[in-house]
Amino acid sequence: MKKMSRMQELLEIMATLRDPNNGCPWDKKQTFDSIIPYTIEETFETVDAIERQDWADVRDELGDLLFQIVFYSQLGKEQGDFDFDDVVGAICDKLVRRHPHVFGEKDADGNPLQEADWEGIKAQERAKKAAPDVAVSLLDDVPSALPALGRATKIQKRCASVGFDWDAIGPVAEKVQEELEEVMEEALMVDVNQARIDEEVGDLLFAVVNLARHVGTNPESALRKANLKFEKRFRQIEMKLRENGKNLQESQTDELENLWQQVKRDEGNKAM
Repeated sequence: MKKMSRMQELLEIMATLRDPNNGCPWDKKQTFDSIIPYTIEETFETVDAIERQDWADVRDELGDLLFQIVFYSQLGKEQGDFDFDDVVGAICDKLVRRHPHVFGEKDADGNPLQEADWEGIKAQERAKKAAPDVAVSLLDDVPSALPALGRATKIQKRCASVGFDWDAIGPVAEKVQEELEEVMEEALMVDVNQARIDEEVGDLLFAVVNLARHVGTNPESALRKANLKFEKRFRQIEMKLRENGKNLQESQTDELENLWQQVKRDEGNKAM
């Protein structure tokens, strides 16, 4: 008897969990919408494990992430819309289609007859998906559910692919400064308009994402690292206060700032 592949085993486990009679009560009541939060959570847990370079944890988190795909595939199969093989087939077809320079025809010397044209091929795909009476936009398939920093980056990259972009970093930095000045102008108004401040802060963040893109930095990754660095330093401040028999509530702003600078100096000394 041929041994079942581990992938087939996982698919059968999923089907059993969803079995109307003998399945798990929690799994049986889930829908496409209800498991979205778990998919997002598992994605971030995978990213966290990779950034920590905990490879055993990366393996486990990738398994959890794969289970999310299998779960959606089972729901699609139950609805008669698609199954796991359809999902795999779709990505296989897409990868081959988008890499004609790798999988396409070659000349006698083995050189590809087609050049790489990722954005051009994606534009053709968007046109095919669009309804006949609907105008196709370059931004049609930028998911609205993406985290805001990631979506801003994707929008900007898409526009840059057709030349709608600055070709030097100077104007990009000037735009950041301009947007910062507009935030301060609104913030210092006698009658503060919070909606206007929110709008200007949004413009500032969008400009900062543009700056990050121009210097080759992923803003989402950079902000995560900044969060971790701040958290590490703040925890050290709390530790120093406890060593002195104090807490945050009892400390003055100047004392906290001095401790902050001390933590930064300690980091610099360790790095030397």
